[in-house]
Amino acid sequence: MINVGIDISNAKPFITSEEMSVINGEIIAHHRDLVSGTGKGSDFLGWLRLPSGIENDLITRIKEDAQEVRNLADVFVVIGIGGSYLGARAVIESLSNNFSAMMPDNGTPHILYAGNNLCSGYHADLLDVLSENSYSVAVISKSGTTTEPAIAFRLIKDHLEKKYGKQNIAGRIIAITDAHKGALKQMADIEGYKTYIIPDDVGGRYSVLTPVGLLPVAVAGYDIEKIVAGAREMQAFLISDTSPASNLAMIYTAYRNALYRKGKKIELLVNYQPCLFYFCEWWKQLFGESEGKEHKGIFPTSAGFTTDLHSLGQYIQEGVRDIFETVISVGNPSRELEIPRDEEDADELNYIAGWNMSEVNSKAEQGTTMAHVEGGVPNIRITIPRVNEETLGQLIYFFEFSCALSGYTLGVNPFDQPGVEAYKRKMFALLGKKGY
Repeated sequence: MINVGIDISNAKPFITSEEMSVINGEIIAHHRDLVSGTGKGSDFLGWLRLPSGIENDLITRIKEDAQEVRNLADVFVVIGIGGSYLGARAVIESLSNNFSAMMPDNGTPHILYAGNNLCSGYHADLLDVLSENSYSVAVISKSGTTTEPAIAFRLIKDHLEKKYGKQNIAGRIIAITDAHKGALKQMADIEGYKTYIIPDDVGGRYSVLTPVGLLPVAVAGYDIEKIVAGAREMQAFLISDTSPASNLAMIYTAYRNALYRKGKKIELLVNYQPCLFYFCEWWKQLFGESEGKEHKGIFPTSAGFTTDLHSLGQYIQEGVRDIFETVISVGNPSRELEIPRDEEDADELNYIAGWNMSEVNSKAEQGTTMAHVEGGVPNIRITIPRVNEETLGQLIYFFEFSCALSGYTLGVNPFDQPGVEAYKRKMFALLGKKGY
């Protein structure tokens, strides 16, 4: 069953039926190109049918290795940048207790992250933590030479050798890398690390449903079979349904691109659940790196409401009218809290005494949508019944498919990232790297 829904009633008034008719015709052609593999970047379409191609043997191996990590370590460090860590972090933090670091030990390691920045203070603090805890590492990189994770792995490998002895660390390192080539693959073969393969035809930002994402999620104790099952359901639906009236990704793609053509250049992905913060970070990387090319693209940003209504809310309501909102709306909270009655009522909240806090949050969402739409901000609402493994699997694949379809609609290759190399070339030259 598909658990993801879409409500475009608050975006429709901003688009004419003629405009939608034109863009829907384009979307139909782009869907055909995507599914048939005849569009731009077709050599990176391995993610398209990835969920249905995941074998049970791989799932079993990941679960077994995850259990070994849990038996061995109190901390599991995920070394990677961009799609090499954001997908795993998005899922783990969506499913975790908001204050998991302060909760009693439940038999699963704390998941920490390295190599996603070049801050010496961050990594020095991390090494302090690792000095006090038993730990294992997953290092994720196709090449093994991406600067940020490569530096972090060199630091952590040196720390591992000093803490456990060079001859004892191979069992604490898992390399997720290219099948045949690259510095990390070569090192793993020489040193005897366990390895998992990143498929050649799957780019980093589309890799969450490979061992890149599934291994850390399994180590954290979550059900990767349900994640894959959810993604499979969404894959079957989005590939087979060719109607722009019912295919969720086609609807989303059509409206966000129609709004873009009307001058709405910024998409604000909104959540009302703090646990979805890193899901929004993953979404930003997925769409930003896929669409922002050739001086085109919708700028992806995000906000957590109601928190950011007290910082960005004024601008959203009355600032430049170049924004549209996409809201991830969760039907059922993970937990309920009833607001108590207070005899003094000094805070004047007795009018909602007996309400569940989630009901207040829901009314805040409804009221905010009404105010923003009246203020000229179109609103697309993506609905899910709850945050769990199956729904996250569906949501991940939905956004991946939508992103590829939207890139084609913009006229760009959604699977390359030539602009990312620009800062690297300048940085390498400043560092004195040979050849730059």
